[in-house]
Amino acid sequence: MKTIETTEELAATCARLADHPYITVDTEFIRETTFWPVLCLVQVASADEAVLIDPLAKGIDLAPLFALMADRNVLKVFHAARQDIEIFFNLAGAVPEPIFDTQVAAMVCGFGDAIAYDQLVKRISGAHIDKSSRFTDWRQRPLSERQLSYALADVTHLRDVYEHLSEQLKTENREHWVAEEMGVLTAPETYDLQPEDAWQRLKLRVRKPVELQILKNVAAWRETEARNRNQPRRRVLKDDAVYEIAQQQPQSPEALARLRSLNKGIERSSLAAPLIEAVMDALAMDKQDLPPIPRPPASPEGTSAAVDLLRVVLKLTAEEQGVAQKIIATTDDLEKIAIHGEDADVGALKGWRREVFGDKALRTVRGELAICFQERKLSILDVG
Repeated sequence: MKTIETTEELAATCARLADHPYITVDTEFIRETTFWPVLCLVQVASADEAVLIDPLAKGIDLAPLFALMADRNVLKVFHAARQDIEIFFNLAGAVPEPIFDTQVAAMVCGFGDAIAYDQLVKRISGAHIDKSSRFTDWRQRPLSERQLSYALADVTHLRDVYEHLSEQLKTENREHWVAEEMGVLTAPETYDLQPEDAWQRLKLRVRKPVELQILKNVAAWRETEARNRNQPRRRVLKDDAVYEIAQQQPQSPEALARLRSLNKGIERSSLAAPLIEAVMDALAMDKQDLPPIPRPPASPEGTSAAVDLLRVVLKLTAEEQGVAQKIIATTDDLEKIAIHGEDADVGALKGWRREVFGDKALRTVRGELAICFQERKLSILDVG
């Protein structure tokens, strides 16, 4: 099974692929020991060919592939696209467009919440995919025939999946539902995360504003350091250490050395100065400039019951529409609708979601709809 290993062959292949209205795409990568994922293999298929591209081949330039990913005349079909798109964004500085995510489309078409690729293939085409090569080391060369066959299957079966889902969406007039979801996946800000926002990945185990500021400072430093070293965040500094520094506020190398979550000898390492600086910068801030501890507002009486009722409406709506509940509304959406009604800034009250569920949810909160049990099943009754 041949793999493309030269720029010239890649350019010729991409030129052929660009003549098709859509291509299916997948990647194999490793990121256990690095901050940035290491792209190890790219699989692409059109209606009449399927190819494997080796990005680790000596001297290969992936520019023709990146140009194909940016070609707006060719639809790029992925399954669970986010990590694949992140890789292309990091390497090429641009998000592939336009795209179609079969996992999202499957939720719209009633295949459940976040269905796995092999299960989707089995349900649509009856084919069985051997997943035994999924967690192999894709950096090794040469790749085995089993690895290459597994990788190629990820894009060849994806053609059948895409065509089936695309036709179902067209028949049910739901193409615009998926198009709205693709807007989030193709937004550059989805992948261009800034170090100053790194603290949002952490659970807030702090109680005071100054502790939160230290947490922000240390998380931002760790994010920058991990990127510069190309190491996982935990290799630079464990989450537990970030929390302990925020709470104990060490102001000297000796105080840093007393923290249990840090490695021995850290007070003599190059990490000591920036960590102490992160603490001192927060301590030097005026109290009024420190960030408040985020606290969810107290819910009005009856909110819990209203959310329970909205969950039933959501379940009935999802069953009626043949759509996964997860893609219509989240628990956070339901809580905000129960509290704020029409003023809730949630996805469930926008676009197609409002059409199928949002208006029902608002009418339920206003007491215009009720849930009744008739003929051994639940149904929504208009009482307004």
